[in-house]
Amino acid sequence: MFLWPVEFNIKAFTKHFETGLLFIAMRNTIIITVVGTILQMAGTTLMAYPLSKKRLRGRSVFLLMILFTMLFGGGLIPMFLLLKNLHILDTYWAIWLPGLISVYNLFVMKSFFEGLPSEVEESAKIDGANDPMILWKIVLLLRKPILAALSLFYPVGLWNVYSQALYFLNNSNLMPLMVRLYQLIQVTSLDSLLDNSEYNLLQPESIKAAAIVISVFPILCVYPFLQKYFVKGVLLGSVKG
Repeated sequence: MFLWPVEFNIKAFTKHFETGLLFIAMRNTIIITVVGTILQMAGTTLMAYPLSKKRLRGRSVFLLMILFTMLFGGGLIPMFLLLKNLHILDTYWAIWLPGLISVYNLFVMKSFFEGLPSEVEESAKIDGANDPMILWKIVLLLRKPILAALSLFYPVGLWNVYSQALYFLNNSNLMPLMVRLYQLIQVTSLDSLLDNSEYNLLQPESIKAAAIVISVFPILCVYPFLQKYFVKGVLLGSVKG
């Protein structure tokens, strides 16, 4: 073969789906991505909004503490012990909680909130609105680009979660898509050395390529709808930051 395939077949894809385990992994990944994105967006928004207000007492101290976590981390073993003491090992919370708020995304969202004219919030307060109402009905509606951009950043990270699942999950029924694809690739590569069945004659590169297509296809379906917000949110956030 030089450019055009000699024979069209989907055996590399059917190899991934023949056992049914990939559907379970897909379900787990969808749960992790959807619920995790909601939690992360809520946590980032509720933290970025008060930090964008100069009237917040101890604001500089909080910002320094948050920035410190961006530069230094406790490591894998302390994180494992913490999750164990919280009794959330082998649950989805072991994936959601450690990465609940991204410091980079937090500062980008904070910069966006700071760019909102103060007169808008002051006029809302004159009309009797409190801070939660201002955030929900005014600020978030005026800051759709950054919400859309972060709503793409967070799902991509959760969809591709791998190492956290290996470290903190033991139940095979909870394993996400990336771990399952890796296991299927390893099993196929091993079986190809032991027998010459129809599936095992496939090249390992074909199995890997099929796994890549399966893993990125959902993200490719979502990205076109958020592309304009994604570009605008990243550029404005970088310039403002």
